Amino acid sequence: MSDIRVQRIPSGRATRTFLDGSEYWSIGLPTVRMGLGHFRPGWVWSKHAGPQHGKSSEMHIGYIQSGTMAVLSADGHEVELGPGDAFEVGPGHDAWVVGDQPCVALDVSLKPPANPRKLAIRRSAPASSARQRR
Repeated sequence: MSDIRVQRIPSGRATRTFLDGSEYWSIGLPTVRMGLGHFRPGWVWSKHAGPQHGKSSEMHIGYIQSGTMAVLSADGHEVELGPGDAFEVGPGHDAWVVGDQPCVALDVSLKPPANPRKLAIRRSAPASSARQRR
């Protein structure tokens, strides 16, 4: 068994489509869950995502690839995030897309480590294409 795990996002249909049509793809790796969100202009977590979940927002660790997103923390601090910004925000926050451009963001959440001996390698691309990218 190899200790390398490969999955591609986005792959196929979105894992979640929010009330405004914004989309989110999610994959699970042995120790983290990763997501890629394509958030439309006007998207607001408390309006378009929260009602679907039926709970408060959770902790997020992420990276903004394009567009701008504002985040209001549970303690009232507000910050705008743009391309190249990595962030960590605690639970109970709200977030929204700023401006008329979509925001593309990566999202990571930790999960308990799995037993690597029981995990199989999963690939969404042939091994030869991975070698060609190096």
